[in-house]
Amino acid sequence: MSAGVLSGDLLVVVGAGGVGKTTLAAALALGSAQQGRRTLVMTFDPSLRLKDALGVGKAALDEPVPVREVAPGHLDAALLDAKRTFDRLIHTYAPDAAAAERIFSNPFYRDMAGNLAGILEYMAMERLFEMRASGRYDRIILDTPPTRQAMDFLQAPERMMHLVNNRAIRFAMDPWWDRKGGKNLGYRLAAMGAMELSDRLVGRRFLLDVVEFIRAFAPLFEGFRQRAEEVQKLLQALETRFLLVAGPGSDRVPDAMFFLRKLQETGHRLGPVLVNQLHPEPGPGAGRGPGAELLRFLAARDRRGLELLRSLLPGPQEVFPVSLEPTPPGNLEELGQLYHKIYNIKSL
Repeated sequence: MSAGVLSGDLLVVVGAGGVGKTTLAAALALGSAQQGRRTLVMTFDPSLRLKDALGVGKAALDEPVPVREVAPGHLDAALLDAKRTFDRLIHTYAPDAAAAERIFSNPFYRDMAGNLAGILEYMAMERLFEMRASGRYDRIILDTPPTRQAMDFLQAPERMMHLVNNRAIRFAMDPWWDRKGGKNLGYRLAAMGAMELSDRLVGRRFLLDVVEFIRAFAPLFEGFRQRAEEVQKLLQALETRFLLVAGPGSDRVPDAMFFLRKLQETGHRLGPVLVNQLHPEPGPGAGRGPGAELLRFLAARDRRGLELLRSLLPGPQEVFPVSLEPTPPGNLEELGQLYHKIYNIKSL
């Protein structure tokens, strides 16, 4: 791979689960640091496999931590913890300590907010904004969750920008909840009927906790919207590239094509496609036993999938095969070897 493939200030590694993209992201980050760049690799993969390959522990859940023995540049690794990121944002952006405590003491926030659908993607967006705005890094390499969840990450900025106009939020912000509004009796009776229904379905206390959480969080909404707008611009910027990692075999092609179409539809820029973990053809000395025949079958299957993907991708799109490693890289030396194998793939 030529240096031009890695020229972006932000490289977003995407793909389905089980194709080795987390390991590739770690290898690319290591290579970037070895080229002299201040590099950060971030992962939002819930499996957290990156910490094993880079030798970082739980400390990376809070702040980026340095990776050992990387020269002449610098490499940090960070793993997303959605709840910790959410807590830090509240401490940072709440108008005052009382406003922050109002959120932290809310039962809905304490028990559920860190686990709700979409929170991981929102917090990934916020963490990327923080790291980019810090100016500490020449390059950020972002490893995303598997394909469908990664699409949630790409759509998170737009969803956040529209969140303030959500009808449920406007309802929660209505002065009636303070019992100081000027709503007429009919409206109040109808609302109480809704409250009685909600009491049977989800529990009145739960509904009130959600309303209180939204109202406590209201002063932060505009800041979230503005940062989401900045992240959306960053993800579509000229210096940002998406590296699509696909698995071998024809059955993996639909996932790759799905993500390619989504990137095109949303105005993001796709770099090369890496078809990872291809089985190599057995050598002449492999013989004709069952094991050798299985390897030949897998190699032929992977080759067919590679050619199918190449035939479906747009004309100038580069597709690079990466052969299967006997064992996944488990330390910096092995990650470095993987990087140099990728780096030696030449662009057009």
